[in-house]
Amino acid sequence: MNRFAALLDRLVYEPGRNAKLRLMTDYFRHTPDPDRGYALAALTNALMFKEAKPGLIRGLVEERTDPVLFRMSYHYVGDLAETAALIWPTPHVSSPQVGGEALLGHNNPPSVPTIAEVVEALATTGKSELPARVASWLDALDETGRWALLKLITRELRVGVSARLAKTAVAQLGQIEPDEIELIWHGLEPPYENLFAWVEGRADKPESGNPAPFRPPMLAHPLEDEDMAKLNAADFVGEWKWDGIRLQAVAGISDHGLPARRIYSRTGEDVSAAFPDLVEALDFEAAIDGELLIVRNGRVQSFNVLQQRLNRKAVTAKLMSEFPAHLRVYDILTECDEDLRDLPFMQRRERLETLVARLNHPRIDLSPMVPFASWDDLAAARSDPAFVGAGLDADAIEGCMIKRADSPYLPGRPKGYWYKWKRDPYLVDAVMMYGQRGHGKRSSFYSDYTFGVWRDGPEGEELVPVGKAYHGFTDEELMKLDRYVRNHTVNHFGPVREVEYGKDRGLVLEVAFEGLQRSTRHKSGVAMRFPRINRIRWDKPPAEADRIETLEKILARGEKEIHPLKGQRTEGRQS
Repeated sequence: MNRFAALLDRLVYEPGRNAKLRLMTDYFRHTPDPDRGYALAALTNALMFKEAKPGLIRGLVEERTDPVLFRMSYHYVGDLAETAALIWPTPHVSSPQVGGEALLGHNNPPSVPTIAEVVEALATTGKSELPARVASWLDALDETGRWALLKLITRELRVGVSARLAKTAVAQLGQIEPDEIELIWHGLEPPYENLFAWVEGRADKPESGNPAPFRPPMLAHPLEDEDMAKLNAADFVGEWKWDGIRLQAVAGISDHGLPARRIYSRTGEDVSAAFPDLVEALDFEAAIDGELLIVRNGRVQSFNVLQQRLNRKAVTAKLMSEFPAHLRVYDILTECDEDLRDLPFMQRRERLETLVARLNHPRIDLSPMVPFASWDDLAAARSDPAFVGAGLDADAIEGCMIKRADSPYLPGRPKGYWYKWKRDPYLVDAVMMYGQRGHGKRSSFYSDYTFGVWRDGPEGEELVPVGKAYHGFTDEELMKLDRYVRNHTVNHFGPVREVEYGKDRGLVLEVAFEGLQRSTRHKSGVAMRFPRINRIRWDKPPAEADRIETLEKILARGEKEIHPLKGQRTEGRQS
């Protein structure tokens, strides 16, 4: 466990991707099985502990320490694992005998567990025995070890490592392509001993047994002004960028001759069970890439409507009928065991058009191209999709995708091939109302800000919260915002500070956001999607901030799309 803790500790403070890669590769190379396999599972979020919950940890700490002190410390630090690791009392160990008797303490101090022992015990220990087991581990470990253990238990590593990067580190043990691991990943289970044996040349490649495997998606770069000056419009083609959820639909034939149909998220999670109505439509043998949307009467609905189908534990017939899942596709990766990813984009597009036409299913259609001869033409389409040809679907368009006509389908985010050019975000001026401490490296700063706009209340104009943002500012601006919160606090609510605000006092924040939705969590009744601090308006009086009517006008544009289904709205976006 100590070696795994040292790895996590170094990953947290290492900002560079290549340096993180070297740290993980070195760990996997010098750590024996099964420890390295369980570490890989932790880094790829492939572990699930049914009985180990944050409440268990809080209960253990409050039994060993002053509960009030712990809660105050937790509020200050903002991270449960870090707080518990630091405040956990170090047990006394036995000292040399004095007068033939051992001093008070543990004659047999607990031994430091390995990560394999921890993972296997968490999977088999009953709920009643688990607290004592976790406490014994905490007693045996030092501060860094305790922190790593608790991060493992809560499945919140937050060390700046993606699942893809961890798999890339494993691939470097044998100089193989990370894609080869991705293709067999869903057929593997922790602690991945057969995977390590293969990459190190000690065994054959594991057979995934999955006739419909996930393939890493190709991602786009945001289009910047300087990019357009360098790129030739004639080399690129355009598509609409839909405001949905990226999915990969794969259908194949098993060894027994039976159809296998899978739907994956962009990170490779099998989400087929959440969309049985879409799975039924996969009557082909191919892997296609597209966007999950809700389509009613031929019209794409807003993201607010799509949210009714996300993060569902149960999918009812009524839900599928009222919120029918639809896949709008824009690329094809394989067809009938033929890998098409090395073909130029336009050739893949022709293959995709043929497949969709042959399929002829109402749940699956093509994402239309956006014709343009110059960047000015594309800019006009981006600013007014309805005028250019998107018609009634215009409200569900985020912007444009720009793809080189000869681009292969490459995993990751390769430069120079695909770009995304989103429509300009909405901007409003809002007043800061609350500040909260951040997490990790920001745990010492008030970096999360709740802000509000004006509306008419029973006693005159009042501020009502409409969102919360924690990025969009520089480190230097963070220092100033943190100082402002500390110097203008008027009330405390646990880790949250209320700052002074009113018509003649307060700080105005220019907030950028990409959409709005109804919300019962906010007093205003609305909530922003993807808000960020665009600018700090030190110069602007709070009385001149925007009113709720400004947001209501934006919201009203797509409000009529949502089919009522009471009690089933969710907030936030799945990626």
